[in-house]
Order: sequence, then C-alpha cells, then structure tokens
Amino acid sequence: MSMIETKNLHYDYVQYVDDNEQPQILHAIKGVDLSVERGQFVAIIGHNGSGKSTLAKHLNALLLPTEGTVWVSGMDTKDEKYLWEIRKNAGMVFQNPDNQIIASVVEEDVAFGPENIGVPTDEIWRRVDEALAITGMTAYREHSPNRLSGGQKQRVAIAGVMAMQPKCIILDEPTAMLDPSGRKDVLEALMELNRKHKVTIILITHYMEETIDADKVFVMEDGIVVMSGTPREVFLRVEELQQIGLDVPQVTYLAHELVKEGLNIKEPILSIEEMVEAICRLN
Repeated sequence: MSMIETKNLHYDYVQYVDDNEQPQILHAIKGVDLSVERGQFVAIIGHNGSGKSTLAKHLNALLLPTEGTVWVSGMDTKDEKYLWEIRKNAGMVFQNPDNQIIASVVEEDVAFGPENIGVPTDEIWRRVDEALAITGMTAYREHSPNRLSGGQKQRVAIAGVMAMQPKCIILDEPTAMLDPSGRKDVLEALMELNRKHKVTIILITHYMEETIDADKVFVMEDGIVVMSGTPREVFLRVEELQQIGLDVPQVTYLAHELVKEGLNIKEPILSIEEMVEAICRLN
C-alpha cells in the first residue's frame, strides 16, 4: 500500500471579484496522479503558481478534492471518519515556522501536539526528548523560540510534528525564508528523519539543490505534473525545465554548458564532487 496516492485530483478556487459579478473559477490542480511509497523522500518542484502548495494541502486533508481522490495510508481524505487518523499519519510543516510555534519554551511547544491527541504525560515527554534529539535541538529545549534563528525555529516546528509520530511529514517550502546555513540545517534534519528513522518525507520546494538526494521528483506546471522520475532523470532535461521557468542545480547547468562546448562529460552532474570527478577523467 502506498503512503499517499492521488487519482485524477482536481481542485478549483472560487474567486469573488465583485459582489454583483459571477465568481471566477481558478483551476489550481488539473488531474494529478501520483504515488508516494512508505519511506520515500519525494520532492515536488515548480515555480510560484504551479499548484504545488495547493497539492501539499491535499496530502493531509487541509483541502479536499473538487474532483478525484486522495488516499493517505489507504484512507480517503473525503471520508470525515478518517480525518483524525489522516492528520496523525501525515503531519504538515509550513513555510513560516512562526505560524506553527505557539509556546514560549521550546520543549513545551514540541509537547503541544501529542498532548492534544491525548498521549499520556510520561509518553509525551519521552517523545519530546526523542524529537529534540533527532532534530538536534536538545540543547535549546528550555530556550524561548523567539531567540532562535530561522533554521532552528524550523527544526522546532519539525520536532513538534515528529512528537506526534506521523508516518509521513509534508513540508511546504520550509526553507524559503531561511539563509543558506538555515536551509542546510533543515535539510540535514529531514535526511536524518528519512534515512535513519524511515519517516516518509514530501518536500515542496523551488530550490533545485534541495532535491538531488530525493528518491523521486515530481515537476508541476499550471496544476499538472509534467515530469517525474529520479533526480538524474529529471535534471537530464535541462532545456525542458528552463522552458517552463525552472532552473536546475548550478553545477548541473555548468556541466550541460560544458557538454555543449564539446567536453566529454556524462550528464547529468548533480554535485560538485561529481563535477570534480568528471573533470579529472578528462585528463
């Protein structure tokens, strides 16, 4: 059974421009089919307005399909009796951690989620200890979140979701407001959760470098999945990605340009280490 699956997913926003006019219908998602297996690290990329954030909100039933179906661990998100269980299976981390942090002390914030789903007190604090350790925030457990960096706040938000022990975490552009150091911190925490603790990760991002270690990448354009595959399969299509307004990792683009100039480099190159190795082979 897939962790998450969508079938012919459509979603329409209704916009009221003027009280006396007919509402406008914005087709944000148009027939999306995708499947995420348990334990996978999946990236969803696309430029602003491509529908990726709308899709993310369907994956733990924050939005319900206008047409089609979304299943989370086999549960149909449109069936109200499954809503509580769906939210326990699929946690959500948003772009701005300040929107999710509500307590004045880090450990209390991490405890908030499990407390609200009725976890016994002793188990709550065991989970808090574990979530803080996994995200590297144990040393900050008694700090005020207001005194943390952006990357550290995002780690606290992730720890808060982790303490609820979901099988899947969906992250909607969690590094968009962070500096390079903060982005690195968050990505390391996500990779640790996925590789070591087998948590399914679905990362929505517009930073191409964040996707190179993913198991699978979905590319969205105008509410449609226009490409999917491993990072190597997707980033081999440099010019197609550029045509829909997306970049590729800088080192991937450099390798592509060198190939066009006649260098015998096997594409795609996804990391600096791969580039160095490819250049050394030319000698």
